[in-house]
Amino acid sequence: MNDRVYNFSAGPSMLPESVLKKAAAEILNYGGSGMSVMEMSHRSKPFEKIITEAEADLRTLMGIPDDYDVLFVQGGATLAFAMVPLNLMTGSGKADFIISGQWAEKAWKEAAKFGDAKAAASSKDAVYAFIPKTGAADFRKDADYVHITWNNTIYGTRYPEVPDTGGITLVTDMSSSILSEPVDVSKFGCIYAGAQKNIGPAGMTIIIVKKDLVGKARPDIPTYLDFKTHADSGSLYNTPPAWCIYVAGEVFKHLLELGGLDAMAAVNRRKAGKLYGYIEASGLYKAPAAPEDRSLMNAVFVTGDETLDKKFVDEAKAEGLVQLNGHRSIGGMRASIYNAMPEEGVDKLIDFMKRFEAANA
Repeated sequence: MNDRVYNFSAGPSMLPESVLKKAAAEILNYGGSGMSVMEMSHRSKPFEKIITEAEADLRTLMGIPDDYDVLFVQGGATLAFAMVPLNLMTGSGKADFIISGQWAEKAWKEAAKFGDAKAAASSKDAVYAFIPKTGAADFRKDADYVHITWNNTIYGTRYPEVPDTGGITLVTDMSSSILSEPVDVSKFGCIYAGAQKNIGPAGMTIIIVKKDLVGKARPDIPTYLDFKTHADSGSLYNTPPAWCIYVAGEVFKHLLELGGLDAMAAVNRRKAGKLYGYIEASGLYKAPAAPEDRSLMNAVFVTGDETLDKKFVDEAKAEGLVQLNGHRSIGGMRASIYNAMPEEGVDKLIDFMKRFEAANA
């Protein structure tokens, strides 16, 4: 990987090197247009081709049914915490939340500003070490939707399966796991995801929403936050995050060339299996997350000694293994091994972990 480091950051994360090289080659002159994508009109024919192909390729990758809209918007998943209730918590005005981590809690608290948002289940008392187990009876029958966070970057957990909501619309924040493995989109009313993990640069959010849920927003909603605004305009109501859409489109093409999400999932399971396997066999490291709920994207581990954890992060950085520090709220270490992290990077991390253990056990 020449002079590049292995970046284990939870986000913004690594991007495929081939995509970065293509973007670099086209940054001054995209497709013979004589200008950069960052300079061209979003109403131009070249950009129309970029956004149309990006949507089509994402639909192919994820198997998105025709009765779903795909929206490219700004604001990150944090803004979507407000967009979702403003658009969807408009029937009974109720929504139920499964609190499986800090971001799930933030989504719940944001929704509570606009209606009756209930925490139906939580693993907070266990420092979010597992995904709360729920059944249809745990949710209010008149709730407009149930909200979950599919993968929890801070605590290293993910949903092993789609929860049973008893027919209530299911909404998920999939920011840190989207495109890492196949998902049945038809089981969700709405999927949203910030771009900066597996999709592209920070600055864009993808919203996949069933068409029959669009157009039900509160009447006082700001125009930009209304799903219908973007669905009706093909995500071109105003100047979109053009560069992000372009890079995301190249990432989608890259994943299709690799064989799609089935192929990507096989690689991700292999990478995560190696890392968790070593942690389990180790006498120094421990992964706090429940084994059945462990994330494929974010492996959280500790030594049990804060000073030793810091030493680990510092020494790893010196070897080109960077951003391995855990979230500031819990400390420890976190290896985010998103799609673009090559298997070689995981192998080098494990090799370093072995040497560090031998020197510090």
